[in-house]
Amino acid sequence: MNWIALQTAEQLEEIKERSSARPQLIFKHSTRCSTSAVVKGRLERAKEPEAIDFYYLDLISYRPVSNKVADLFQVGHESPQVLLIRNGECVYDESHMGITMDDIVDATF
Repeated sequence: MNWIALQTAEQLEEIKERSSARPQLIFKHSTRCSTSAVVKGRLERAKEPEAIDFYYLDLISYRPVSNKVADLFQVGHESPQVLLIRNGECVYDESHMGITMDDIVDATF
């Protein structure tokens, strides 16, 4: 998995801009949560679609960025959580054990 570290609120504007050309996925991960670790491992073992940029947000270290994600894309905070951004908007979000690469791919194409 080629994670792009999401560490600043400014990156969120870049994600919105890039999402007009290709889907952008934000994975909100809690380093203190065993469910989050299981989901992260499951994503990393799955075949990564080349058409999506994958961002990794450590929400313990970057909680203000996590809060900005929730506000900007109008989704409630969950952990773990994925948000699929296309054309500047969140078109899919899922949390906890509902997160699968197959569902992400289905929501993308």
